[in-house]
Amino acid sequence: MVVESRVHLICGSTGAGKTTYAKALSARIGAVHFSIDQWMARLYWPDAAMPIDPAWAMERVERCTAQILTMAKQVALAGTPVVLDLGFSTREQRSRAADDARAAGLAAKLHFVDVSAEERWRRAQARESTPADEHRLPFAIDRAMFDYVESIFQPPDAAEMAALNGVRVTG
Repeated sequence: MVVESRVHLICGSTGAGKTTYAKALSARIGAVHFSIDQWMARLYWPDAAMPIDPAWAMERVERCTAQILTMAKQVALAGTPVVLDLGFSTREQRSRAADDARAAGLAAKLHFVDVSAEERWRRAQARESTPADEHRLPFAIDRAMFDYVESIFQPPDAAEMAALNGVRVTG
């Protein structure tokens, strides 16, 4: 039996506004917001050598993601919705999280924050001139990093959106 508590998966590419959307959604539905950037900023970025070694970073992102998913499932099973702001760049990542939620008897919903690449690049550049906060990466997103994420991001297709009761958010 699937309980009403929901696991909300937020996906979108760099600069789409995932965290802004996730915070607003969390406030609107009374959910706990789990942000990979916030966990990484608190647990690992202070110790990171610059420039960031991608292998070093990805190992820690995977560990954080696993712990966040464990905690989020406990929160959702206790009756509070959760909003997972973990990037979810690939279909496989989204499918794994949704399957894990369903296996626990929780309904999953996908939110695709869909913004043009030009606008996202503009936002990524503008973000560098704003004061740091708990969600801010400790390094600039340069064009090479932006393009790399673009190359690996898999936007959800119609079948995935239907399977995960998805909503497309533009802006």
